[in-house]
Amino acid sequence: MENRIEQIEKIKSAALDEILGRKIPVLDDGFIRVIDYMGSDESIVQAARVSYGKGTKKISEDRGLIRYLLRNKHTTPFEMCEIKLHVRVPMDTWRQWIRHRTASVNEYSTRYSLAIDSSQKTDPKEWRFQSNDNKQGSKGFFDEVTGSKISQRETELQQFAREIYRERLQLGVAREQARKDLPLSTYTEAYWKVDLHNLLNFLALRMDPHAQFEIRSYASAIGNQIVSKWCPITWEAFKDYRMNSLELSGLEIRLMKEIIAGNKEEANKLAEDFGWLNKTDGKLVRNRERLEMEEKLTFLGLSKPWM
Repeated sequence: MENRIEQIEKIKSAALDEILGRKIPVLDDGFIRVIDYMGSDESIVQAARVSYGKGTKKISEDRGLIRYLLRNKHTTPFEMCEIKLHVRVPMDTWRQWIRHRTASVNEYSTRYSLAIDSSQKTDPKEWRFQSNDNKQGSKGFFDEVTGSKISQRETELQQFAREIYRERLQLGVAREQARKDLPLSTYTEAYWKVDLHNLLNFLALRMDPHAQFEIRSYASAIGNQIVSKWCPITWEAFKDYRMNSLELSGLEIRLMKEIIAGNKEEANKLAEDFGWLNKTDGKLVRNRERLEMEEKLTFLGLSKPWM
């Protein structure tokens, strides 16, 4: 009996193929570029239906299925898509990036090679104040005159560190030791390979307005300029159900019902019962859950009942 091998056509993304290998600039000297990928929206549908080949009837049906999967957190089909990126990123930003332990990574080694001769420069208008409310965040910007002084000192520091590094190398100091005083603004490069499910989780966290500006810049470039071309139906669903949506806790739902019903006194009583309205010297004590609820109310155009 003759054995027949069914020919399965490789699933491609024409839009992503157009930018394959092309550098997408980020920050002053960083970049992202797509090196390789596997699958597309079609792969997600194919996996969900456990079929071969195209196996679909209408684009509208594919869209409906992908939106259902993402909306209801059926994650496995999204793992069928993978992408490999080449990134150039400042070391301090890379420290945040590498905490997402859901990808395969290979980073440029300064034990074997000379450190990349580039450090992230900060525009005088971009120096941020430390936030008083958030220990790990920033709020507002320095005036340009002060920012120019800080940027000048930044340049002096980076140049001096690079000078010391080169001096050590010329003396014959081992590369693995000569590098130790390079600033965290020094750029590094890496290959980063991740499946679409974990990539979307990364983007949900790092595109969030609360994320640090620098890593948010990379995440936004990946999402808006790469994923949107690679898997446009998934990207649309991701924005609808993750980025532009709200998740309410049980406490928030109870409070929201009273606010919508116009029961301000009952809403305040609930907030007090939740421990959200404790005061010191007549002022509300900072409460993270209350602040998060306030952000959600502002997003919905609703007033805070305790104001």
